[in-house]
Amino acid sequence: MKQSFEKRLDAIATAGGDILYGGLKGIEKESLRVAVDGSLSSLPHPAKLGSALTNRYITTDFSEALLEFVSPAFETSWEALQFICNIHQFTYANLGDEMLWSASMPCAIPADNEIPLARYGSSNVGQMKTIYRRGLGNRYGRQMQTIAGVHYNYSVPVDFWPAYQSLLGSDAPADEFRSEQYLGLIRNFRRMGWLVLYLFGASPALCKSFVAAGEQELESLNDDTYFEPFGTSLRMSDLGYSNQNQSRINISLNSLDEYVRDLDKAINTAEPSYEEIGVKVDGTYQQLNANLLQIENEFYSPVRPKRVARSGERPTAALQRGGIEYVEIRSLDINLFDPCGINQNTIRFMEAFLLYCLLQDSPILTDTELQELARNQTGTAKQGRNPDFRLLRDGEPVSVAGWADEILDGVAAVASQLDRHDDNDTYSQAVAVQKRLVANSAETPSARIVAELKATGTGFFPFALAMSRSHRDYFASITPLGDRVQQAFSEEVTQSLQRQRDIEASDSISLDAYLQDYFSAD
Repeated sequence: MKQSFEKRLDAIATAGGDILYGGLKGIEKESLRVAVDGSLSSLPHPAKLGSALTNRYITTDFSEALLEFVSPAFETSWEALQFICNIHQFTYANLGDEMLWSASMPCAIPADNEIPLARYGSSNVGQMKTIYRRGLGNRYGRQMQTIAGVHYNYSVPVDFWPAYQSLLGSDAPADEFRSEQYLGLIRNFRRMGWLVLYLFGASPALCKSFVAAGEQELESLNDDTYFEPFGTSLRMSDLGYSNQNQSRINISLNSLDEYVRDLDKAINTAEPSYEEIGVKVDGTYQQLNANLLQIENEFYSPVRPKRVARSGERPTAALQRGGIEYVEIRSLDINLFDPCGINQNTIRFMEAFLLYCLLQDSPILTDTELQELARNQTGTAKQGRNPDFRLLRDGEPVSVAGWADEILDGVAAVASQLDRHDDNDTYSQAVAVQKRLVANSAETPSARIVAELKATGTGFFPFALAMSRSHRDYFASITPLGDRVQQAFSEEVTQSLQRQRDIEASDSISLDAYLQDYFSAD
């Protein structure tokens, strides 16, 4: 496998390494709105932020209190990070006395029935989005849905594909070749994605108000905090998305046809425990349907193949129409030590890492290997910094540091090619930062959090609250947004509110008929 990677990278370098540079990068960052005391906001989505249904940059996820910031796709990491920073500034200017919670894991979280569902207005599509979220709450509990993260979207440069197809000697149609290679990247990310949890995991502790934690074998740090001494990302462990029904959904990543087939099957397979909930009860929808998945997005995975869908188009239909366009990485925790929750080194490293996953050989995934990968992810999430912890690789135990060093050597080689474009070493430096974390786990974000909690004797709640306040103060202290940027966000707010009104005015059928049409569409 290593020789194949080196040969491909050498051939790309010979052909002109610049074809690796310029892939599009986008960031989606979730943040809970909280009051100054850290309690979950019970206020509606701020009108000054526009329509959560139609604002392209500021929306909500599961809860009315869970904001989601979305950047466009940019060629450079600094543009993506600057845009997310600008959204934070604009949002803070319109939040009143509220703050953005700095951590992935929520704190002082109320009971399920007190967590407000996101609302998107009276249109059919808006009501469908809320019903879907009500279904998630009924199936998995609302507390779990308040866990926040950072999603990293990446598409390989368009000019790369014909050159790479020629290099590999493939005569497949261009769309099929691209999708096949993206699936290879995704399979390798599943194999090596544990490294993301080790390097960037920032949720080794959580509040005891998070009820699901009581069902886990977590240690008690103090009266208010559970933690794992060697944990990296409890968000990505079985603590967060533990569900027997999800765990038995087997979605193939070995071909696009199989992926779409398996998702469609799950969306159309009845689940008895969900049938007990009911669909429309006393005139109110409790979920979109009683099947294993309500819609495609309900299937939780650390990485997803994606294509921008047309209006009203289902995600699987978009993939069938034009193949895979980009990948969405969903395993990044919010970094408490960065006001934006992510930094430029992370963005650059992730790009180089994904290209490494693309250029490596990527055999099909067997059921045995999938079980091994699930064990590696959960193990790294809970014990990744434990010197005695071992990953499984082809059935054999290997150390985290040993496998990580091998991966990072390959990622560094990719980074060197990316650096050629601007004749600097910014990508290489981003990889060097991660190498230091492998050499010394005490420098990882998760270890720093545990060390801070132990050193100060405080719980996770006061620690995260203090970080949230410092981030609020940071955005208040930096240079205000320029007139052009401020105007662009303000115009999007105004236009989004009008777009929502237009959608609501254009509805011509009932919600029942709309849902029936949606699920019967090919």
